[in-house]
Amino acid sequence: MTSRSSVDPPRSNGGAGIGALRLPATGRLSDRRGRPLRDLRISVTDRCNFRCVYCMPKTVFGRDYAFLERDEMLDFDEITRLARIAAAHGVEKLRLTGGEPLLRRGIEDLISRLAELRTPDGRPLEIALTTNGAALAVKAAALKAAGLTRVTVSLDSLDDDVFRAMNDVGFPIAKVLDGMDAARDAGLGPVKVNMVVKRGMNDHEVLPMARHFHGTPFSLRFIEYMDVGTSNGWSLDEVVPSAEIVEQIHRELPLEPVGELVPGETAARWRYRDGGGEIGVISSVTQAFCGTCNRARISTDGRLFTCLFASEGHDLRALLRGGIDDDELAAAMGAIWGRRDDRYSEVRAGLTPELRGARPKIEMSYIGG
Repeated sequence: MTSRSSVDPPRSNGGAGIGALRLPATGRLSDRRGRPLRDLRISVTDRCNFRCVYCMPKTVFGRDYAFLERDEMLDFDEITRLARIAAAHGVEKLRLTGGEPLLRRGIEDLISRLAELRTPDGRPLEIALTTNGAALAVKAAALKAAGLTRVTVSLDSLDDDVFRAMNDVGFPIAKVLDGMDAARDAGLGPVKVNMVVKRGMNDHEVLPMARHFHGTPFSLRFIEYMDVGTSNGWSLDEVVPSAEIVEQIHRELPLEPVGELVPGETAARWRYRDGGGEIGVISSVTQAFCGTCNRARISTDGRLFTCLFASEGHDLRALLRGGIDDDELAAAMGAIWGRRDDRYSEVRAGLTPELRGARPKIEMSYIGG
């Protein structure tokens, strides 16, 4: 395996501060549809302490499920090296995902390494993390001290019975809410709250969630139930369109649209007219945003995926462990993005259920959200 000393580039003091790590710009990347690479999501573990029915159902991820061995996962040196090269290609934001990323031992050390990285013009990267919140109350302060910028918590219900049923391990909602408060107090804000809405399971919780977070510093986002992977038994009938969610909330708490903060945002944002904050809706099924998607994903074992709904990835781990130098690795990553032509969410509606079902897709727990 390549040693850390052999992959660290020269340290630059100019503008980025002493100790900041960066590579010279390798050139802004664009894929075949002219979409830049700006956001890199890195799955640091394929394990999770929840068994959410839409992501890691017990029927598939049971006691006998074979998770990755330690030496199959990218180590922190390898993750940092890939992130550094991605930054040279134009990536400005890193998001750590899983599985549940807080299960990865030493995650604070990884964050501290990533916090040293800089863009070619000397700016620090935004470092975010998505978590189920189970360990957040304990870890929030240490994550902030390590350099984490902000956190997103997955929370699908405020009803403890519904929440326990959805995570399918009986985990109480009170501990997640405590974790969110700890993250806010640690300065990891604005804390975003992601709710996957599945018809017949938690769609009755949309208004209670909106009421609860209205007027608070937490930013609530509703996500259409998606056909990521094949283990969740996805059906279009179980999707609650974002337009329906917005209309339902608007009738009680009037909303108005808000423009994009940054290009390629996944969430369409709406603010409360009374000044009580805002919500977001992520409409991958009913209002596809493939045309502005600027995200790539690296799986726990080092495969680069150019779409959440991809059928296969590109093995970067083999390159890392085969002795490739930084220039060659940057060229390989650039070539992969340059060939990108993904637009699954745009074509999904034209596929029959049989064609959708026959198309192989990677599980969310493997690729990250």
